[in-house]
Amino acid sequence: MMSKSYTNLLDLASGNFPVMGREKKRLPRVMTVAGVISELDDDQANSVTSDVPSSIIVDRIIIVANQLPVKAKRRSDNKGWSFSWDEDSLLLHIKDGLPDDMEVLYVGSLKVEVDSSEQDDVSQLLLDRFKCVPAFLPPDILSKYYHGFCKQHLWPLFHYMLPYSVSHGSRFDRSWWEAYVAANKIFSQKVIEVINPEDDYVWIHDYHLMVLPTFLRRRFNRLRMGFFLHSPFPSSEIYRTLPVREEILKALLNSDLIGFHTFDYARHFLSCCSRMLGLEYQSKRGYIGLEYYGRTVGIKIMPVGIHMGRIEAVLQLADKESRVGELKQQFEGKTVLLGVDDMDIFKGVNLKLLALEEMLKQHPKWQGRAVLVQIANPARGKGKDIEEIQEEIQTSVKRINDKFRQPGYEPIVFIDHPVSLSERTAYYSVAECVVVTAVRDGMNLTPYEYIVCRQGIPGSDCTAESNGLKSSMLVVSEFIGCSPSLSGAIRVNPWNVEATAEALNEAISMADGEKVLRHEKHYKYVSTHDVAYWSRSFFQDLERSCRDHFRQRCWGIGLSFGFRVVALDPNFKKLSIDSIVSAYSRAKNRAILLDYDGTLMPQTAINKAPSPEVISIVNSLCGDERNTVFLVSGRGRDSLSQWFSPCEKLGIAAEHGYFLRWSADKEWEAGQNNDFQWMQIAEPVMKQYTEATDGSSIETKVSALVWHHRDADLGFGSCQAKEMLDHLESVLANEPVAVKSGQFIVEVKPQGVSKGLVAEKIFATMAESVRQADFVLCVGDDRSDEDMFEIIGNAINSGILSSSTEVYACTVGQKPSKAKYYLDDTTEVRTMLHALAEESIPPPSDIVT
Repeated sequence: MMSKSYTNLLDLASGNFPVMGREKKRLPRVMTVAGVISELDDDQANSVTSDVPSSIIVDRIIIVANQLPVKAKRRSDNKGWSFSWDEDSLLLHIKDGLPDDMEVLYVGSLKVEVDSSEQDDVSQLLLDRFKCVPAFLPPDILSKYYHGFCKQHLWPLFHYMLPYSVSHGSRFDRSWWEAYVAANKIFSQKVIEVINPEDDYVWIHDYHLMVLPTFLRRRFNRLRMGFFLHSPFPSSEIYRTLPVREEILKALLNSDLIGFHTFDYARHFLSCCSRMLGLEYQSKRGYIGLEYYGRTVGIKIMPVGIHMGRIEAVLQLADKESRVGELKQQFEGKTVLLGVDDMDIFKGVNLKLLALEEMLKQHPKWQGRAVLVQIANPARGKGKDIEEIQEEIQTSVKRINDKFRQPGYEPIVFIDHPVSLSERTAYYSVAECVVVTAVRDGMNLTPYEYIVCRQGIPGSDCTAESNGLKSSMLVVSEFIGCSPSLSGAIRVNPWNVEATAEALNEAISMADGEKVLRHEKHYKYVSTHDVAYWSRSFFQDLERSCRDHFRQRCWGIGLSFGFRVVALDPNFKKLSIDSIVSAYSRAKNRAILLDYDGTLMPQTAINKAPSPEVISIVNSLCGDERNTVFLVSGRGRDSLSQWFSPCEKLGIAAEHGYFLRWSADKEWEAGQNNDFQWMQIAEPVMKQYTEATDGSSIETKVSALVWHHRDADLGFGSCQAKEMLDHLESVLANEPVAVKSGQFIVEVKPQGVSKGLVAEKIFATMAESVRQADFVLCVGDDRSDEDMFEIIGNAINSGILSSSTEVYACTVGQKPSKAKYYLDDTTEVRTMLHALAEESIPPPSDIVT
């Protein structure tokens, strides 16, 4: 039965997440937790963010996936259901790598449809006996969610297939997206029913549930949550075609750790975050992280492995059933190549058949000897594409067999029905080579299973060689996730049929000694990097990523899939206007230091000149005789003095302090270093990069050179900036200059010039004139302003500032900073300064009597 909450799926997709309708009978919570309603969450009725640990501390992880690791079967009397573990499910074996005392709970759907009248009983049975919580999806949502958005849109897109025409893939369907959101909402409700948010970990799996992190993060701000993508993640050029691209990216970033099989997949994800969200990753001590509103989202790269015990147990079973012996007899005198693939358009089965045909044509010695056994697992999806590929494969099999058939010999044995793992291991054991020619695949564990089966069980008939030496050979596509970890395999571009044919010939013609060495190398890796190793590694990184959760102050902001959690250090807080106005009113000697770009003026503004409002505010502050007001900027002195000419009492520190003027009637003071011969070295280097980087430019100042790349391609500009930084540091190594990077800039300036030194000089001059500052306001937005924030603490220690000085070091934007306070944007900065200006005492000549 469909809840009223789902009647308007457009609300779900647009972000108006309604409260789920309550069922008559709910699953009991496994644990309960005391909580408080967050006053800062925009979804107040549903947000639990307790800072008080629960009274029962039990380590537990909730594993969420599209399908539960259980098999369901209707009883013979048609009265109820019988359930059993699905031993082939990867999720079932995740617990092998987790701590022994950790409880594992599963949330997912069933492969069968359960009548609404039976759902409560089935839910209770699965929870009690299997620790599984089923999510029942209404048929209409299931069809659009799984067979629609997942299989007809996400799956092809993540495998680099774009719907260029109606006949070539499925175009984006808004109703499918709405169903996807609705299904993720149902999964989130099932997690919420059983979660203890203070103690539990949540591990979400695969592309079916990519927006689930947002639903859970909205409810529990400090939830410890990881996500692992088992499919490829496409390049940014492909991913950016997705109409809901930012919604999915932002949802994933609500996780604490995001896992991928290979660096390529992770690199593509990071590139998307950079190009679409402006996020840059950092690598520290081997760990990759993305700074996202004060939270560090970890990026994990670790290919999944197989369950060794499961394969070895099945090998023993296959041996007892003598299936291996039967196959050896069937293929006596033949060299067996094996393919095991799902029936879908990305597995490249037909390319494999064409490569075999080419090999038999180019190397006739294998005619009558080489046999390809191709096992085709049933298709998981539906659609015209699947039907077409099935027909194409059947046609190729028939044609090639007709072409090379001999008495007692057919080059292709095509098996298009389900094959048990026991049967499959028997085929692995007799195959000389496994061939995987997928044009794109997330991981593909077939080569791993094959290697273990060729190793066999000691004392068993399931061994690769009668002399006791084990060998195996692999021909694998370079476009599958397991390829980087199999260094001894022959890697191929499956689209190059001729090269693949030569690879097949090389594999089965290789000397036995070489096969043994390659097999030993592969087996050592596969046997040590099994599913337990993978899950243990992921969980350890998840623990590390979440270790500061309860130390930080967190709250949720934003609507729809723009929702995110802002996490800040407990000592880092938003600047209260009432608090600073109160301190300002009490002070007798104030120092006010203001950055310009990004602080008084938005970085994105086209017209960089200050508005009349800014001029008025600055003039009001300067008019109070208790104030020493300075504009501290990286801009040149000419533009700043011209723009702020109405502010006669304003001090200006231009070019990061190389030029300094205390007021309009004072002379400019210049830095001591006036030797600019280094510019003749630096400028040609910058010109070289400017010519090579479209959208970049050079700004020439009196004391500095600045290379701007804000208007260049984001990825290329950043890459060129890093390269230029290294280049300039090299050629200017013996010059008295500093080379630094900032927000879309690379700057070369004299040594000993920084905003921090400007601040120190201002404080010292005030102290020398018996006007030691008892109030300091310092506001800036970028790296150069961090020097000012840092110097304040040093000034107090050195006595330039008193320990009783009221200090307000404030950065613009919620980000890691040496400042103690922050304001969100330039608008809030102007609002704060306006409040201070209203408290200022104008000079006597301006007082109206």
